[in-house]
Amino acid sequence: MGDGANIVKARDLSIHYRSNGSKTGFLAVRGITLDVTQGEILGLVGESGSGKSTLAETIAGLAGGGGLGDGVPEICGGSLEVYGTKVRGIGRRKRDRLTVRIGFLPQDAAERLSPTLTVADNVAEPIYMRDRRFNVREATAAVATVIDAMRLPLGLMNKLPYELSSGQRQRVALARALILEPTLLVADEPTRGVDASVRDGVLDSLRDFQARRDFSAIIVSSDLTVVSRIAHRVAVLQHGVVVGLGPIDDILTDPYDPYLKGLAKARSLGKKKLVWPEPVGSVEV
Repeated sequence: MGDGANIVKARDLSIHYRSNGSKTGFLAVRGITLDVTQGEILGLVGESGSGKSTLAETIAGLAGGGGLGDGVPEICGGSLEVYGTKVRGIGRRKRDRLTVRIGFLPQDAAERLSPTLTVADNVAEPIYMRDRRFNVREATAAVATVIDAMRLPLGLMNKLPYELSSGQRQRVALARALILEPTLLVADEPTRGVDASVRDGVLDSLRDFQARRDFSAIIVSSDLTVVSRIAHRVAVLQHGVVVGLGPIDDILTDPYDPYLKGLAKARSLGKKKLVWPEPVGSVEV
């Protein structure tokens, strides 16, 4: 990990979704406090609806203090600072300056790749969205560097997405998220749709690239084995609350929380899915 400087600082953070212009809405994140330090990989894990994706999107700059419309996460309590910038109530210009430093990989990133653009053009697109006059030779070199870092053959650069496997498309989406050299990567389900046989390769390429560049990362997953493989620390969320925070072995050793006890049991048995006693529900691990 890096030098310990806080990149993300959340204090008693609550996030909700408004509906139909109402003042209240669904509360997705409830009073979370956590930090992400320079060079650290933090894993966010929990069942569907636990609030992990909402928290990730908010940190990535896709939320704020209002005015973003229905269906968009909104900070409604506490505080969030990213690179020392207060996110709650942030204006558009300040948001734009902040998000330049953040790479975001949404859950459906591989499906969002343009089917009519080559791999190289898909990866390079964020460069030209920022600067239409950017030098083509320099952009091509940058694309080749990040494609290679994702352990993809450079011969794929001229292919179209449909010609690639699901694992290759996911790596291309990761390359696109990293092309602007962000100092913070937020990746929501980075192995989504990837076969288990190639999942570790995707994670290893991301981990190795992060180690070389020393950027911070937040990795969201419903799969405990994913965050166990790549994250320095893990935050376990349930119903919008952090029920465990720390190195994965520490929080699953003699856990006090019933949810964590279930995770520890599932992990020890090597199960992919554990059915929880009511009213906790079920969770994919």
